Amino acid sequence: MLELQNVSYQVSDPDGDHVILKDISLTINERFVAITGPNGGGKSTLAKLIAGIYQPTAGRILLDGTDITNASITERAKLGVSFAFQQPVRFKGLTVRDLISLAAGRELSINDACSYLSEVGLCARDYVNREVNASLSGGELKRIEIAMIIARGTKLSVFDEPEAGIDLWSFGNLINVFEKLHESVNGSILIISHQERILNIADKIVVIAAGQLKAIGTREEILPDLLGQSGACPVLTKKL
Repeated sequence: MLELQNVSYQVSDPDGDHVILKDISLTINERFVAITGPNGGGKSTLAKLIAGIYQPTAGRILLDGTDITNASITERAKLGVSFAFQQPVRFKGLTVRDLISLAAGRELSINDACSYLSEVGLCARDYVNREVNASLSGGELKRIEIAMIIARGTKLSVFDEPEAGIDLWSFGNLINVFEKLHESVNGSILIISHQERILNIADKIVVIAAGQLKAIGTREEILPDLLGQSGACPVLTKKL
């Protein structure tokens, strides 16, 4: 279970202090939790605070009762937190099989590596020995990153707009990947997304706007209001 207790985050520059998130308190213990809201509202910043990329300027973050507020990215990863970037990074010199083996924490056979790639819709034989460099498209990198998280099997998997860059991949398959991921791990999946179809599989929806928690509840409680908005909070920007 993940708990955020009065979490705030601000940055400073020559123009002064800028509050990005203010007094966010929420508990994540459900299978699927979606965080949505207008662009620039603080969603991705919140995800990076959970992953340890940023440190909060106020408040606490707890994972299964353990205070991880000041824990590093590595420490959080060891405790069972995975993070998928909106724009996956490239690793020149490493093959796809190398990355998935690193994620799994053991040397994988070609067959094992291929099974993870197949789960995300890639033809394994074409990818398993490819180098993770500029020859791979953004969509291919996104799917490889999701395969890595499946291989890790952690208690908390955080995805920052996982639909980005995968327009050539059936969106229904993406939903199936998340369903299978939950079946294979005893934990929670936290998704930052604008996509209605992702929000539709969420057990809980959290709305963040202007750095503040605006709404939280089940999809039955939250989604009708989001669907009824006509531009004040453009969270449902695209339907796939």
